[in-house]
Parts: sequence; structure tokens; C-alpha cells
Amino acid sequence: MIVAMDAEEETSWYAVRSVFRARATAEFAPADLADGESAYEERITLWQAATFDEAIDLAEAEAIEYAEFMGVEYLADFGQAYAVADVPPRNGTEVFSLTRYSPLDAEPYLEQFFETGRERQQ
Repeated sequence: MIVAMDAEEETSWYAVRSVFRARATAEFAPADLADGESAYEERITLWQAATFDEAIDLAEAEAIEYAEFMGVEYLADFGQAYAVADVPPRNGTEVFSLTRYSPLDAEPYLEQFFETGRERQQ
């Protein structure tokens, strides 16, 4: 007897991180962005797909549309996918994780990569 699998059973959830660049001339650029300065936005979107590559393909297609709508540049050479372990996603589900090796102590590390004073959270 052959049992067909649900499409959902053949797929997994993936979080895909994409990066966008807005110049001062972009339609939705931050109002306080100085000439010659760029604002970089990191987005993490959630996709149901059969493979990492399919998830990235889906995310890239959406990222192209998002960039066009927002008038920003999609940095297409950069994309990271993460397989979500909790399916379906629920409160507290880890949707992305990145480990970076650094010789910096905790405070200088956070200041260099996360708390530069130039972040905007919406």
C-alpha cells in the first residue's frame, strides 16, 4: 500500500535573512539619512519549502518585489537560510541563529555589531 504524504509533510519551515540598502534618494529612506550615507535593513522572512535552496529562491523572489516597492537595493549576493526546528512555529520558536567567531569581549562585540548607536528599530 502506498501512502501519499501531505505537501506540508514534505516541506519544512525556513527563516531566510536578506539585506537591503537604501540611499538618501530612496523613496522610503529614513528622513534623517545624510547625503552619501546608506541605511541597511536586515529582514528575516519565514518560508515553507522542501529545501534550503527552494526557501532562498522563494525569499529572493519576494525580496526583489520588496526592494522594487520600497525603492531600495536588494543585496542579492547575500542570503542566509535557517531550518526552523519547531513545526509549526509557535511562541518562542527560534527562527534564526548565526554564530560569529570573534576575539572581542562581550561589550566591544555588541558595540561593533549590534549597538553602534545608528540602528533604527521599528
